[in-house]
Amino acid sequence: MKLRQPLSYPDMNIETLREYCLSKPGAEETLPFGPDTLVYKVGGKMFLLTGLDSEDLRFNVKCDPDKAIEWREEFTCVQPGYHMNKKHWNTIVADGSVPDKQLKEWIDHSYELVAKKKK
Repeated sequence: MKLRQPLSYPDMNIETLREYCLSKPGAEETLPFGPDTLVYKVGGKMFLLTGLDSEDLRFNVKCDPDKAIEWREEFTCVQPGYHMNKKHWNTIVADGSVPDKQLKEWIDHSYELVAKKKK
């Protein structure tokens, strides 16, 4: 499958990422790994984490294993989850190559996987 060419979409930033994650029902922001890593949880389970010490915004989201591979092949900004189980987590680089709508869909997918499990 061919990777999509980067376009010029406005980048999501840490504040818009934070606001979007906290808008999810039951979402909470925590710092369990120290002051440089924000973790967003639902039902006590992590659905997104991001470092605060990086120049560019990148974040890890949970993903269905089949979709994880598919998205890595299709989008250059989707990579195997950094410091995570690479079967279930992707790292998303908000480099402007996909619109914010797509970034939010990946966040939604992660949130829904985790929220569904907590029930």
